[in-house]
Amino acid sequence: MVRIAVVLAFAVSVLATVTPNNAGAKNVGSGDAAQFITGGCVNNADCSSACCANNGQGAGVCSAEAAALQNGKEGCGFVDPNAAQTIAAAKAQVAKQGF
Repeated sequence: MVRIAVVLAFAVSVLATVTPNNAGAKNVGSGDAAQFITGGCVNNADCSSACCANNGQGAGVCSAEAAALQNGKEGCGFVDPNAAQTIAAAKAQVAKQGF
C-alpha cells in the first residue's frame, strides 16, 4: 500500500509542470529584468529574479532561485533556442489581450 502511494505521489509531481503566465507576455524577450516570477522568459535577463528556468518542456519561466528546481523546472540559466518564435508568440498574446 505504501509503495502505491509513493508511485502515485511521484506520478502527480511529474505532471505538475509549470507553465509561463500569459499576463506577462509583454515582458518576454525584453531583456530589461521586468518579468515577474511565473512569467515567460527567453533568458535570465528577462527576469526580475535573474533566473529563467526551463520548465522541463522547453519553455522558460521566471523563477526564484530557491524554486528553480521545483515542479519539473531545470534550474536557472535557461536560454531559449527558439527565442524568436517565443517572442513572436508572446507579441501575438499581447495583441490578443490588448495590454
